[in-house]
Amino acid sequence: MNSKTYLFLIQRIGGIMLTLLIVSLMVFFVTALLPGDAAQQSLGQFATPEQLAALRAQMGLERPPLLRYLVWLTGLLQGDLGMSLSSQMPISELIGSRLASSLMLAGATTLISVPLALLIGISSAMFRGGIFDRLLNVFTLSMVAIPEFLVATLAVFIFAVKLQWLSALTFAQDVNSPLAFIRAYALPVATLCCVIVAQMARMTRAALIDQLNKPYIEMARLKGVRPVRVILAHALPNAIGPIANAIAVSLSYLIGGAVIVETIFNYPGIAKLMVDGVGNRDMPLIQACAMMFCSAYLFLLILADICATLSNPRLRNP
Repeated sequence: MNSKTYLFLIQRIGGIMLTLLIVSLMVFFVTALLPGDAAQQSLGQFATPEQLAALRAQMGLERPPLLRYLVWLTGLLQGDLGMSLSSQMPISELIGSRLASSLMLAGATTLISVPLALLIGISSAMFRGGIFDRLLNVFTLSMVAIPEFLVATLAVFIFAVKLQWLSALTFAQDVNSPLAFIRAYALPVATLCCVIVAQMARMTRAALIDQLNKPYIEMARLKGVRPVRVILAHALPNAIGPIANAIAVSLSYLIGGAVIVETIFNYPGIAKLMVDGVGNRDMPLIQACAMMFCSAYLFLLILADICATLSNPRLRNP
């Protein structure tokens, strides 16, 4: 890589750091606007005014909002996520106990959705304009239009209630065999894959078709190169950048979709932890989870930028 590539990556990383700073401001002050009183929520409705005042002072709620934000941001930069108001446990321990479950759900979804979406997108681009392409377009467009909570509800109704093949709730801690893993993760992974695969496949198809319209593809066809080789050896390598961005954007949907899926299936992940924190008005927990989700989203975007940069010879070579 040349100096131009390094400069581009440094600029992207700097932009992400600035974005995270702005996001931290928004997360902190938006959560502060949540209705209710955190001290009242912790002590209950029968707490005396003296007890509420003492707990507010202990929580630092009496300090100005800007000062509270600076203290919170300083702790965040030092790796201190603070204490949970509802459980009185370090937030790092609460997130650490759920992180493996969330990574398992995201990893299983990625391993299934990425190859399947690439297969659908490449097949659709190869047979563009034909009946097969039209059927795939109708299918993917239908999947994009259906919200994930409806997919999850229908999956529970069909496979858990009617057929009784799978459990409506996911007990990730009871997985001790491949069959138990499939039974535990089939419904949440399938729900997330429905929308992710459709979005990724459509963007992959669009990126490949854009390359197939280029003059070098027409030259390869005139030389008698087979259609499959035109796609895999010529068009696909030059579409890696757009496809990487498509994968990153689609996988970032896991962040928002996981909140709904983990809630419906009672999955013990970070998204479910954040939803519980909203119910308990546990502001430090909500803020920490929100910052983790935003950081993961931005990490996926910069990873896609790196892949796009490395796949571009004009940026990769001097």
